[in-house]
Amino acid sequence: MRRKAISVCDAKIAKKGEAVGLSFYAFFANRNEDPERLMEAAEWWIKTHQLDHFEKAVKIRAMIAAGQ
Repeated sequence: MRRKAISVCDAKIAKKGEAVGLSFYAFFANRNEDPERLMEAAEWWIKTHQLDHFEKAVKIRAMIAAGQ
């Protein structure tokens, strides 16, 4: 999951620049793709780190790379 999330962040940043924001939904093709992982990502995003719905991709990439 970490590799996929970092890859998604990298792609978004490359396409739209370092100011691009994203939601944890960006890591999934749709909400039914992998419901357990989606809930895991939502808990990490909302409950654990209390992040806003949209955050800068560079911030998320750094957090994931740091193992947070």
